Amino acid sequence: MIARLLRCLSPLLLIMGCGLTKAQMQADGLPPMTLQTVGRDVYFVQGLPGVASSANAGFNSNAGAVATGAGLVVFDSLGSPALADKFIRLVQTASGERVKLVVVSHYHADHFYGLQSLLGPGVEVVAHPKALSVFQSDNTAQRLAQRKQDLFPWVNEQTRLIAPTRVAKVDGQQAERLQVGRYHFTLLDGRSGHAEDDLMMRIDELGVLFTGDLFFTGRLPFVGNADPNDWLRAIDNMMLQTPKVAIPGHGPISYNPAQDIALTQRYLKFLGQAMAKAVSEMQTFEEAYASTDWSDFKDLPAFEAANKLNAYGAFVNAEKDVLKSGK
Repeated sequence: MIARLLRCLSPLLLIMGCGLTKAQMQADGLPPMTLQTVGRDVYFVQGLPGVASSANAGFNSNAGAVATGAGLVVFDSLGSPALADKFIRLVQTASGERVKLVVVSHYHADHFYGLQSLLGPGVEVVAHPKALSVFQSDNTAQRLAQRKQDLFPWVNEQTRLIAPTRVAKVDGQQAERLQVGRYHFTLLDGRSGHAEDDLMMRIDELGVLFTGDLFFTGRLPFVGNADPNDWLRAIDNMMLQTPKVAIPGHGPISYNPAQDIALTQRYLKFLGQAMAKAVSEMQTFEEAYASTDWSDFKDLPAFEAANKLNAYGAFVNAEKDVLKSGK
């Protein structure tokens, strides 16, 4: 009975009960969404801090769009159809253009659940070649069932998960280049650094790079069980042409990406090397973590939340590497 009553609460009560005030709500029941611009033609919305929930309608990630003169090229679609609808209405009002192409950074719920709101005649959805297997996996179906509970009413029985209509022509050695209107775009392989199907997008003339979850401005990344070495290869791809602006999957834009990306790179190298050394010395994880000098990173945002989990993932990957090598 209690669960049924909770599911029947209005979005207003859900939001007020989870930290957003009535004054912060919009008339549509969604949290505030501010459209930012990068130069003339690049648009961007920044998600709220924290985890996706009914209170924020899943608005904890970023999305962007580029007005090309021949239609909008959109990067990611946020965490629910209602959010994506609000986002694209803001962009269409500002640009006067309609969606032509959507690029998905990776098939995690907070980045693609809004796709159905961006579809229309001739709209293409492009993702990494590995995205099809990710989309068809049991984990994707299980996550949808979970989100229908956690993000109700914003994710519900009417929420449709949209597969890519084509895959990008990328791999470890190849990028895809395409032209839409007045801009050339380069799709870059994320080398499975954060997720199996990571994909980045560069606007060549503007030097703007959409990184997905492979980079965050001024804080530590959540590496989890990803291999730091794969992530470093993704950063190498980011820096093939040093971007002027980097737009991450969460958090603020970087207007000094060379410096900010170098911080991520330095952290990942240190993380991987420290845990590999500990494994070679037959230390347990707790011994390895306690004996590592984290002083260069301990004052950065997200250190307390992310670092030990990141270190454990790197430790496990280092153990796997030893087993593979037979040493």
